Amino acid sequence: MSSTQGFVLSGVTQQSLRKGTFVGSEACRPGRRLGFSLKRATGVRMTTTQPQVDLGKKDSVFVAPVPTKHDLATGRDPARVKIFDTTLRDGEQSPGASLTGEEKLILAKQLAKLGVDIIEAGFPIASVGDFEAVKTIAQTVGCRDDPPIICGLSRARKPDIDRCWEAVKHASFPRIHTFIATSDLHMEYKLKKTPDEVLEATTEMVSYARSLCEDVEFSAEDATRSDPEFLYKVYSRAIAAGATTLNVPDTVGYTTPDEYGALIRGIRENVEGIENLTISLHGHNDLGLAVANFLSGVENGARQIETTINGIGERAGNAAMEEIVMALQVRRQYYSSKLHLAPNSFLTNINHREIYNSSRMVSNMTGMSVQPNKAIVGANAFAHESGIHQDGILKNRLTYEIMDAKSIGHGDNSLVLGKLSGRAAFRARLTEMGYEISDEELNKAFIRFKDLADKKKEVTDWDLESIISDEVKQLDTPDVRLVRVQVQCGEPLVPTATVTLDVNGVESTASSVGTGPVDAAFQGVQKICFEEGSITLLEYKVRTCETVLFTQVHPFF
Repeated sequence: MSSTQGFVLSGVTQQSLRKGTFVGSEACRPGRRLGFSLKRATGVRMTTTQPQVDLGKKDSVFVAPVPTKHDLATGRDPARVKIFDTTLRDGEQSPGASLTGEEKLILAKQLAKLGVDIIEAGFPIASVGDFEAVKTIAQTVGCRDDPPIICGLSRARKPDIDRCWEAVKHASFPRIHTFIATSDLHMEYKLKKTPDEVLEATTEMVSYARSLCEDVEFSAEDATRSDPEFLYKVYSRAIAAGATTLNVPDTVGYTTPDEYGALIRGIRENVEGIENLTISLHGHNDLGLAVANFLSGVENGARQIETTINGIGERAGNAAMEEIVMALQVRRQYYSSKLHLAPNSFLTNINHREIYNSSRMVSNMTGMSVQPNKAIVGANAFAHESGIHQDGILKNRLTYEIMDAKSIGHGDNSLVLGKLSGRAAFRARLTEMGYEISDEELNKAFIRFKDLADKKKEVTDWDLESIISDEVKQLDTPDVRLVRVQVQCGEPLVPTATVTLDVNGVESTASSVGTGPVDAAFQGVQKICFEEGSITLLEYKVRTCETVLFTQVHPFF
């Protein structure tokens, strides 16, 4: 779509643009030059052309995908949707998410284990470190058995393309991914090139890349704000010059599912030579629509999607790999018909059981936490706290779940015990922990649990064991009670703790130093209760409580 779509226009709707009018303003005829004055806000007056995208649904003739050399060598089904992972390139562009070369290699190995088809390992000309990382990944992950394609990014410039080729050429299946912007806004203000100059550069640079590498992907940057007719010309030039994959980037995350699907359909129907090529999707999540846009693109003929683990990336991020893959998997009966595959076929080559591990690894290495309510991989994605939901889950998981946590390697579905939980979930959790208690004991313990749940955000297994120990006394462990603890730390003091415990009615006090106040405190606990070196930390959490003075302490070692 053109650059006009980057601005909010009061009263404008897609329907009114198609009809040629919009409320409160002059007629807007298709293709007319519109002058929107932004001088007051930006100091620049911009005149742009409103592109025309036919949003009407049409059934295009299905063309079976042609197997690539990579498909044939690795046994991949060409009809499946290819997963192009750009975590190591676009994902690394998240502020603060910079990765070392060693970390990139570790993640690349995990991505190969995950089953991605293409790994975009980096932007080789960006730095010496990025070049070396891409080269190392090409020489190792790219040369393993059943290797993924190893791809590097380059601008449509010979120095970029040369540097990219030097980095990826060591892989069994290398790819050069080159791009140039095609929207009016980018051509005029960033590239300072005319449309004809962009067409010439496309032909020249794609041809040059193809002279080095037989697998060349071409991207028209800001494609969704480009004039569709001009975009068709650019893609036709890229195909004629030797491109094997055409990527359609929604660079600023502006498009909507209907518009994106219509654009992909338009490319299939209007670009010369598109029949034997793969159409790829690349999108950002600025409006929260990246995954929805991709699903629409797949329905309309795209067969490669460019994603990142956890959706990390520039600004609001990219389409999340785990979300699009599991959407295709969970709704495979619907999408298999769109892809002309047998019902219940696997629609990607992804090993779903590696999704959760991949997510945790990316989170740990980038330092970017996964939000708890994140779809698929968030801590709460398979958690249930409502008593009604927990009761339904205990009777039949399908009542409130559309996928099994184990299918993505998450372990098991979780009943989170909190103030909304009921007796059924409370008893079920105690049973899982090995406690068989009477109804009377359950009632006593449940009252204590509810009181605690009103004070804490989450009741842990350690809390439950404390309740059972106090109310039911089923635990065959020493009765240990914290009497008092005092810590000292700061510059230049060495962290020191003095701990007093009541062990089976006898008070004991010990002092110790440590690397920090918590370590010092547990060194003191160890002196009183355990032999040296026998304590293993199982869990450590910091939680806010309803009142500042409230705490629940019961150590288990």
